[in-house]
Amino acid sequence: MRMLLDISIPHEPFNSLVRAGTVGKKIKQILDDLKPEAIYFSEYDGKRGAIVVVDLPENSKIPALAEPWFLTFNADVKFRVAMTPEDLESAGLEDLGKKWG
Repeated sequence: MRMLLDISIPHEPFNSLVRAGTVGKKIKQILDDLKPEAIYFSEYDGKRGAIVVVDLPENSKIPALAEPWFLTFNADVKFRVAMTPEDLESAGLEDLGKKWG
């Protein structure tokens, strides 16, 4: 199942890792482990943030996606299910519309 991780990273400990010159190594370590389909870094309400696209093979893998961000950066992580146009096409919306419309 494709998931979007919305990650909000507080200023600390990130600032300290930037000053120490180790933040890039930490991010690379996390991304090498997660193997995301895509990642975009941005800003969330004045904090650092990222949107990560991953393919989740099973729900039991959720901690493996979240814990590196929690433990390394004290980040908040939100999970959202994401569908491609092909996923939506095969969802059976017409049948659901007939049933519930």
